[in-house]
Amino acid sequence: MAAQRGRPWTRVLSLTVLILAFIATVNASTGDKLPEFKNCLKVCKSQNCAPNKPQTPIPVLHRLLLWTCASECDYACQHIITNKRMTSGLSVEQFYGKWPFYRFLGMQEPFSVLFSLGNLWAHWDGWKKVRARIPRSYSLRPFYEWLAGVAIASWVFSSIFHTRDFRVTEELDYFGAGANVLYGLYYTTVRVFRLDKRTPRRRTVLRCWTLVCVFLYLCHVWYLKFIHWDYTYNMAANVAAGIVQNVLWTWFSVDRPESVV
Repeated sequence: MAAQRGRPWTRVLSLTVLILAFIATVNASTGDKLPEFKNCLKVCKSQNCAPNKPQTPIPVLHRLLLWTCASECDYACQHIITNKRMTSGLSVEQFYGKWPFYRFLGMQEPFSVLFSLGNLWAHWDGWKKVRARIPRSYSLRPFYEWLAGVAIASWVFSSIFHTRDFRVTEELDYFGAGANVLYGLYYTTVRVFRLDKRTPRRRTVLRCWTLVCVFLYLCHVWYLKFIHWDYTYNMAANVAAGIVQNVLWTWFSVDRPESVV
């Protein structure tokens, strides 16, 4: 009976992995590759940022958030080109993998910053409750604390990135999000199969599972950092890990509805 009960979720999981493995990659954005956008940048920089030209004043708040003449031109040209395309009935394009949002108080994506801070607060509050209400003797407590800690770091990086988009802030955001999602998968497996139980066999499996997840994360970071900064791959990897988590939790909930998660 146990073997038969386990087969459906195994098939679903296998099918999910196979589907995700054959997802085709697509270009992340085309807006920053448009000839008219490149020409706009060239003209703006030559007229406003050249040493022999009067420097366009930049508000203090923008300067504090490291806006420069070149980045001001980039922001302005994104909206100039977007407005022209909309007037001509053309589609709105992404620039550098992002939609051309309007900034507020120097923040490039104010609503994303707000939502990131909201998620940060929720996980911070959860972390405090875990430490206050769950006894240290409970074997899953360290995993809960790590789950909250990784999420807190991830949302801090997300808030910074959506405030100002630089290569370093983008990398921190992507790597933090990847760690958050992968640790969620790591914890889900630990909880569903109770790898926290202190038996020799489970401890061995836990060590192997930990090494697998660490290896996968390092490969993920290495690929993005040193091989190819691929927006589509990054999204697909995170979605795949998230789907596997949800499949596991769905099976766990249906298979053992009386268990306390």
